Amino acid sequence: MEYLLAARFRGYYPVIIDIETSGLNSQTDAMLEIAAIMPAMDEQGYLYCAEKIHFHVLPFEGANLDPKALAFTGIDPFNPLRGAVDEREALTEIFKCVRKHQKNNGCNRSILVAHNAAFDQGFINQATQRCNLKRVPFHPFASFDTACMAGLTLGQTVLAKACEQAKIPYDNNEAHSALYDTEVTAELFFYMVNKWKALGGWPV
Repeated sequence: MEYLLAARFRGYYPVIIDIETSGLNSQTDAMLEIAAIMPAMDEQGYLYCAEKIHFHVLPFEGANLDPKALAFTGIDPFNPLRGAVDEREALTEIFKCVRKHQKNNGCNRSILVAHNAAFDQGFINQATQRCNLKRVPFHPFASFDTACMAGLTLGQTVLAKACEQAKIPYDNNEAHSALYDTEVTAELFFYMVNKWKALGGWPV
């Protein structure tokens, strides 16, 4: 069986992720929301969304909760209406979903895709260590950064401006929700990869 997606990124399965946090320091600050989008590839070699998964996350014990960061995101970490779960449950379920799609696409490892990816990767790595999780599907340090990709392909590195250049709708009122930002980042990633394919940059 031929796996087009596996051939596209050297056996890596790209997973688009966004995280909302209680600050900028992945060692001391909490992950408060996380969303992930699993892509698939059609017979012509174009990417599209196959599945979305999203969690509100409870701060880990002793986490720093920066009031400025909370005001920026508008998240009340302990609001019971959030239906938040602990970071172990959130990551366990996301990793399980990632491994399923990774296997279905014939890939041997997954790679994180995010806007300014080092930020999100740092929080995932720290939470993974805190929870002592095994069978982590992601490469520990390699990633696809859509900010860098957009700088190259669209001349813009800010997510909103890159989306404007690509004619992808972007609502500032919805921004800083992990699910919304993941959806927009996925659209941008798909646009850039698919555009490169359409221009003949990656023959099937």
